[in-house]
Amino acid sequence: GGSPDVQKMNYGVQQGTVMANAANFARDGVNEIPEIYTPEKMASEAEILASNYDDVSVKIYDEDFLREQNMNAFLAVNRSSAHPPRLIHLIYKPQRCLKRVVFVGKGLTYDSGGLSLKPSDYMLTMKSDKSGALAAMGIIKGAAELELPFEIHAVIGATENMIGGDSYKPDDVLLSRSGVSIEVRNTDAEGRLVLADCLSYAQDLEPGLLIDMATLTGACVVGLGEYTSGIMGNSEELKRKFKDLSDCSGELFSILEFNDYLRELIKSSIADVSNCASSRYGGAITAGLFLDKFIKDEYKDKWLHLDIAGPAYLEKAWGYYAAGATGVGVRASLYFLQALAKELKDA
Repeated sequence: GGSPDVQKMNYGVQQGTVMANAANFARDGVNEIPEIYTPEKMASEAEILASNYDDVSVKIYDEDFLREQNMNAFLAVNRSSAHPPRLIHLIYKPQRCLKRVVFVGKGLTYDSGGLSLKPSDYMLTMKSDKSGALAAMGIIKGAAELELPFEIHAVIGATENMIGGDSYKPDDVLLSRSGVSIEVRNTDAEGRLVLADCLSYAQDLEPGLLIDMATLTGACVVGLGEYTSGIMGNSEELKRKFKDLSDCSGELFSILEFNDYLRELIKSSIADVSNCASSRYGGAITAGLFLDKFIKDEYKDKWLHLDIAGPAYLEKAWGYYAAGATGVGVRASLYFLQALAKELKDA
């Protein structure tokens, strides 16, 4: 009860609490160490999450399913890990639904770089390479508690990128689920391989909106700094809309532009596309352009790619963030969806 102002304040506190809890859920998962937080552990966390809400369900798929689906890019990354991969598909389906939104999350529970091995000090913090996956899970949690009027899917590719006698190699050519062939030039450009197959699967769900989130490139951190995520995609309007509608979440985003000169850099002489650009410059954008190769024409303008590599994990505290995982992407996406719901209802 109380005056309209008090009601408004209570509502604000309640909404803020839900969003904070959703972000904290993501942070806890990202902070968990790689020995414990394997792809199977991520799958069981998704099952527990789904069991807490009547309108959330989950499907977990193993390596046999990935083989059936020709997810050979995803499977290649997993090859030298002692832990089997998992494709995790969470679904939040409310009574009334304005649009179908599919989030795709990069779930590298550990990234050693594979045969293109990372130096030791770059390997440290790579437990955070699952930040996109945990953000997608946090969004499902938040959406269910906020009762958002969207059917929301989270599609997550969970695997480690490890090293061994059976590792996939620079020089390999992989045939992805969508039929696009990929020349491997660097096994540490593995996130985009997992995402390629997961984005293919996600488009079969016929999304009205498709958003992938990934700690994808060091180049994005070099370009934008540690506090800002990159927004990429083909639709200027959609990129601007996400930036504007998510602004009051306090999360920082910069729009990075695609262009055809950079597209040249991921050409391969032996496959449809190379997983590593021929120049080290513009690496965040060339990674986005690589993903664009796997987006069908009818979804080109409905797709956003969020490179969250900078702010996903902090080695020292800043602002109101403690050191460690930040849960970046969760609140921004929930604010965006809330504002979008209002816009669609008012239309």
